[in-house]
Amino acid sequence: MESITIEGFACGPVHFPCNSWIQSKKDHPGKRILFSNKPYLPSETPAGLRALREKELRDLRGDGKGVRKLSDRIYDFDVYNDLGNPDKSVSLTRPSLGGKTIPYPRRCRTGRLPMDSDITAESRVEKPLPLYVPRDEQFEESKQNTFSAGRLKAVLHTIIPSLKATISAENHDFSGFSDIDILYKEGLLLKVGLQDEIWKNLPLPKVVTKIQESSEGMLKYDTPKILSRDKFAWLRDDEFARQAVSGVNPVSIESLKVFPPKSNLDPEIYGPQESAFKEEHILGHLNGLSVSQALEENKLFIIDYHDVYLPFLDRINSLDGRKAYATRTLFFLTPLGTLKPIAIELSLPPAGLNSRSKRVVTPPMDATSNWVWQLAKAHVCSNDAGVHQLVNHWLRTHASLEPFILAAHRQMSAMHPIFKLLDPHMRYTLEINALARQNLINADGVIESCFTPGRYCMEISAAAYKSSWRFDKEGLPADLIRRGMAVPDPTQPHGLKLLIEDYPYAQDGLLIWSAIENWVRTYVERYYPDSSLVCNDKELQAWYSESINVGHFDLRDADWWPKLETTDDLVSVLTTIIWLASAQHAALNFGQYPYGGYVPNRPPLMRRLIPEENDPEHANFLADPQKYYLLALPSLLQATKFMAVVDILSTHSPDEEYIGERQQPSIWSGDAEIIEAFYEFSAEIQQIEKEIDKRNADPRLKHRCGAGVLPYELLAPSSGPGVTCRGVPNSVSI
Repeated sequence: MESITIEGFACGPVHFPCNSWIQSKKDHPGKRILFSNKPYLPSETPAGLRALREKELRDLRGDGKGVRKLSDRIYDFDVYNDLGNPDKSVSLTRPSLGGKTIPYPRRCRTGRLPMDSDITAESRVEKPLPLYVPRDEQFEESKQNTFSAGRLKAVLHTIIPSLKATISAENHDFSGFSDIDILYKEGLLLKVGLQDEIWKNLPLPKVVTKIQESSEGMLKYDTPKILSRDKFAWLRDDEFARQAVSGVNPVSIESLKVFPPKSNLDPEIYGPQESAFKEEHILGHLNGLSVSQALEENKLFIIDYHDVYLPFLDRINSLDGRKAYATRTLFFLTPLGTLKPIAIELSLPPAGLNSRSKRVVTPPMDATSNWVWQLAKAHVCSNDAGVHQLVNHWLRTHASLEPFILAAHRQMSAMHPIFKLLDPHMRYTLEINALARQNLINADGVIESCFTPGRYCMEISAAAYKSSWRFDKEGLPADLIRRGMAVPDPTQPHGLKLLIEDYPYAQDGLLIWSAIENWVRTYVERYYPDSSLVCNDKELQAWYSESINVGHFDLRDADWWPKLETTDDLVSVLTTIIWLASAQHAALNFGQYPYGGYVPNRPPLMRRLIPEENDPEHANFLADPQKYYLLALPSLLQATKFMAVVDILSTHSPDEEYIGERQQPSIWSGDAEIIEAFYEFSAEIQQIEKEIDKRNADPRLKHRCGAGVLPYELLAPSSGPGVTCRGVPNSVSI
């Protein structure tokens, strides 16, 4: 076997076989070159590599100064200080996230330019200019092509509604549900009355016609999966409840322990802490049980967004075309094992002693109460869409993982066995997060445009980070116990007893969690047979310390951070990170278009409150409730913009690497024992997929099987490219 001699080591020349070289994925000068695929703990590094190992890490950290170039390979931290663009408009001013005022996890630094003598902020890079990420983190060609094609499709889907809004004074609201159906059957058409004198000299109709002719098929939306089996399922209470445990946001529901529920907000500012729910509101829906019996038998559940939204409602409701409540929704677990909604509380900030700030809506008894109930559910779904996107999806997977990724590159050599373990779970995350800062979560970006909180979206995300984010509760078992959805039970397969047995997200998630945990334990024990090795691993300890003390600086003093002193500690921390990057993100991401692509099912924003009997709007509501309902939903432009973006976010690229896969399995580890253990992990993942298929065909599991019921496949590990509503990639890659 031919060898290559590398000079310059303190110990003299070192020889490596040619096929043991590993280059970074970007093969051009200056890229990282690894000299062996055998993992080395820092203390075990061959003498000839130690100096190079330390030098490379110093180079990766940089000096914390200067503006980054696209050719750089420097990883550094910064706060979210590039979301606003005050130089362009005062209305685009946004507070920095991360710091004593507004705590938030850190993100990758682009470069710093002074704003004044005391404050530094990164200059805003607007598209089409590219935003810096270290070059090893940039999309591969296949991924970039898929993403660019999706972005072109989104532009085409947005341009015609934008033209309609620009050249016409009409609001372009949906006049009927058939208008929404047309988006899937015919696509977006701009019908301009050419007989009108105003259009005769305008080139716009010809331009639009040209776009439509040259973009055949691109202007039509794919029919969302929610409509594939039952077009009217979204209207039903059972489907509304089913999505709480098997939809795109199955992580907000909690077991109700105290009735009525109470707020944790300051009553001096936000009014009485007690909910307006009374026993008479729900007693007739408890299958003969008293409220105390229902609580004792764990039959009552709640999705509670009261404290998330109430502090922001005055500001949200003062925005043009935005109206919201802070909602609470109660569910009852029926003898069939299914959930049904039994009451919804709609809260507004108290406006005086006689102000009725809390309103309870119960299942309908007549035509009028039916429309009120449908509107109340729409407001709940809008609350849910906001919390899903801003907290559970963006904050808990994208943003909170980024510090761990940055610290891994800065503190652990690519030869480190834990870096090798984490590497596939860090793929593309820095790039997709940078794109989100540029296009999605920025001032006047897609999230602000499409979700009810508008310019306050990221402040809601930051408030959740400060009040409720805890790394030690982010693992699946800990999260289920925190929400009261499970209790410890050593007799059960995963050591937990689910309070709702037919809870698809939890059922399937526990299979994947256990497989990840077993694989990580095997891997960790291979390199750390003794806990003293964990404590004495300077790179590992530096990674974890920097992830907390720099990456999560604002919460660094919290007493709940897990220790990293034993092998068990390391297994727990790594399992949580890999779970968040893979299965948790998949469960929250790839159902966005299949469930949200039909806007009435999950309206991302609402534009009208529900009129009371003494409101001027009440007569209009009674005269045409369907029109009022549609006017409360997003407009055509808002809806199509949202649909175009979640279509991209729900799409798998052709080069996706799914859990249990390695694109180059012979490179990531040269350890035969570990390779064999990984193949066992991969085989277990394949068995999990078969078990999920079996569950989805079980008629006893009514939250995932039945007439018109969608199977729960968001945690089915494999997928083809495109919008499939399934597949668990290794990393947060979209």
